[in-house]
Amino acid sequence: MGRKKNKNIAKKRIKKLFEEAKEAALEDELKRSDRYVELARKIGMRHNVTLDSKYKRRVCRNCYSYLHPGKTCKIRIKEGSLITKCLKCGTINRFGYKD
Repeated sequence: MGRKKNKNIAKKRIKKLFEEAKEAALEDELKRSDRYVELARKIGMRHNVTLDSKYKRRVCRNCYSYLHPGKTCKIRIKEGSLITKCLKCGTINRFGYKD
């Protein structure tokens, strides 16, 4: 029972860290938002918790920076896929998209 409780706490902390990362990105504190993402990833790895898909889409798969549309990434929709380009490292991430 203790492990499940720890995973629930870890999920709550990850959610809170991504909320803080969003707030920091809105205030143009991009280094701070990247740090929050780094902490969320570490918590997830420590407690063997995967990030939800809504959080995975907010993180660059190459440099692990927080992706905020218009500031740190470009988002395009093309032929049934959501294309995100990181402006920090230039990596292109593709996600499936349904109309």
